[in-house]
Amino acid sequence: MNLVAVIGAGTMGNGIAHVFAQNGYKVNLIDISEASLEKGLSTISKNLDRMISKEKITQNDKDATLNHITTFTQLTDGVKNVDLVVEAATENLEIKLKIFKELDATCESKTILATNTSSISITQIAAVTQRPEKVIGMHFMNPVPIMKLVEIIRGYSTSDEVTQSIMDLSQKLGKTPTEVNDYPGFVANRILMPMINEAIETLFHGVAGVNEIDTVMKLGMAHPMGPLQLADFIGLDVCLSILNVMYDGFKNPKYAPCPLLVNMVMAGKLGVKSGEGFYDYSESRKAEKVSTQFS
Repeated sequence: MNLVAVIGAGTMGNGIAHVFAQNGYKVNLIDISEASLEKGLSTISKNLDRMISKEKITQNDKDATLNHITTFTQLTDGVKNVDLVVEAATENLEIKLKIFKELDATCESKTILATNTSSISITQIAAVTQRPEKVIGMHFMNPVPIMKLVEIIRGYSTSDEVTQSIMDLSQKLGKTPTEVNDYPGFVANRILMPMINEAIETLFHGVAGVNEIDTVMKLGMAHPMGPLQLADFIGLDVCLSILNVMYDGFKNPKYAPCPLLVNMVMAGKLGVKSGEGFYDYSESRKAEKVSTQFS
């Protein structure tokens, strides 16, 4: 594989593009918004600057990485002749199905179609294409340039050949691929999201405050980040979406999102990206942003 298209220039998309480009792959970064593309490239540039300051890469490495990325606002232009597409759009089933229908109609028959979904069925996504054997889940962790894990999710019809090629590719990116089967939430979020939801329930019922809950988990369970901080970092809307997918998929009340989470999302308190969640990330508190732990 030499040419990769990444759909979505947000947090996950620009991180995925960064990792591919830094490892020598040509990347077409696609987003309908020119402003999002500019912001994504700026984020990649800043992350590369941090790596230079830590003497992990050189200025020449940064320049080469950025030169490997070409931006597009039209999907049909950005996916021409690519070997692999990694979709990293919003965690919304209807949006993803629409994208994959368009990809299937536009991409060459050789092209593998991967999705970075954190919970949605790969089999369901693959079913809207004429190439279900070439559709696979490639779930990167956030922040992508730092986190080593990639969950590789096989749909019902994903071929052995495609699975192995994506496992091998992930290793070439310096990641540790782990193959899992296609069930709601896969492995990472099937375990993580109920823990986050329980932390929110604990707060909701007044057992302890935000800092106290996170301190218990950080110091008592050796978690690098407390579950409420982590929820803010992931995005409370994303957490709610994943929990809803698992609740719908398993019909089990243990996956039902806490009312506090639902209300916070409705109120627009989404965590780091909105400036407020369980913690305050407003301009006046920028120095205290949890995300600086990853810089």
